[in-house]
Amino acid sequence: MHVFVTGATGFIGSAIVQELLAHGHRVTGLARSVAAVEALAAAGAAAHRGSIDDLDSLRRGAAAADAVIHTAFNHDFTRFAASCAADRHIVTALGDALAGSARRLVVTSGTALVAGGPLATEADAPHDAHPRVASEQAVAALIERGVQACVVRLPPSVHGVGDHGFVPLLIELARQKGLAACIGDGRNRWPAVHRLDAAALFRRVAEAGRAGACYHGAAETGVPFAEIAAVIGRRLGLLVQGLSGEAAAAHFGWFQHFAALDNPCSSELTQQELGWRPQHAGLLADIDQPAYFAR
Repeated sequence: MHVFVTGATGFIGSAIVQELLAHGHRVTGLARSVAAVEALAAAGAAAHRGSIDDLDSLRRGAAAADAVIHTAFNHDFTRFAASCAADRHIVTALGDALAGSARRLVVTSGTALVAGGPLATEADAPHDAHPRVASEQAVAALIERGVQACVVRLPPSVHGVGDHGFVPLLIELARQKGLAACIGDGRNRWPAVHRLDAAALFRRVAEAGRAGACYHGAAETGVPFAEIAAVIGRRLGLLVQGLSGEAAAAHFGWFQHFAALDNPCSSELTQQELGWRPQHAGLLADIDQPAYFAR
């Protein structure tokens, strides 16, 4: 199978490329720079020049493939709503290229869209008020047109060597503030998955995902935030403290919402349907190593 991957040189996308190649698939990655072209070539994949800002380039890349995995996203959280709105158009453009065929489109979303209940499941509808819902709404519209689209919801922490997501942000924040903090007692929970396990899930969904299905890439149901802060504090030799009110806002800034997120999440249905079995280190064991704290 020939798979077109957006975000193919990113933290998650590069792992997906390797996973697909290891299982005999041919891969073309979206590349917006010479460096990206070279990275894809070194991995054994082809490159399609373009960007997520160029919808025509996306349509061309998707049209030439048997399946599409979309992981690219603008992670500038100062303009998060705008990035989410843009992703709606990106997903639609990719789907346009696959309309009228049995070729599968796999779109990345987040488990945070179904946060707030006792345990989020694949059957839960996303919260309409969350900006990231735009991607899933775009998928729903494509399904109505007969496009074979489905969703993979990733947890707040996709971890592993090379991580530049939320945990490294928390580590740097602790260094700057001289404190490893959580919100209140820190009992709020983050689901998590190792990037290599996430890559295996994307590959399985590209091969056999059901049109209209939502799959959960959660290897761990929920890691208490206080335990994440405790690892950071111990590694940096800093006090670990629960904050609230103005103190929490001053410490976390724009990240306060994510630091307070309680998102226990099940992947039971995903594992049953696709035979996905996470095999790599859990979040706490993975971040409790020097690589996460090297500068």
